[in-house]
Amino acid sequence: RVRLEESGGGSVQVGDSLKLSCTAFEYPADRRCMGWVRQAPGEQREGIAYLSPRGVVYYADSVKGRFTISRDNSKNMLFLEMNPVNPEDTATYFCAAEARYRGGCDFSTFTYWGQGTQVNVSS
Repeated sequence: RVRLEESGGGSVQVGDSLKLSCTAFEYPADRRCMGWVRQAPGEQREGIAYLSPRGVVYYADSVKGRFTISRDNSKNMLFLEMNPVNPEDTATYFCAAEARYRGGCDFSTFTYWGQGTQVNVSS
């Protein structure tokens, strides 16, 4: 069955960089939209970036210019490079993916979710 597994979270300081990874099992990562969603304490989930199989990318304004989403199709992995981080980036980060490609990406259609990886940014 489909499984997404995140790694790379941790505690960092303002201005540092961090790279999150997501490994997809039993899933054609190169032919589906995949993305990153985060949830800060007491806040709703926020879709911050996605990548389509055609290479279309989306970034939320909160991370644009600082975060980069990428994929390694040979390893069935999705990445999120965060640089620089700030305290507002403190959250649990989830890798998410859709069940079927519909020609475009939308966070509301993401069906598969990882367990999340925690990122803590201190000043």
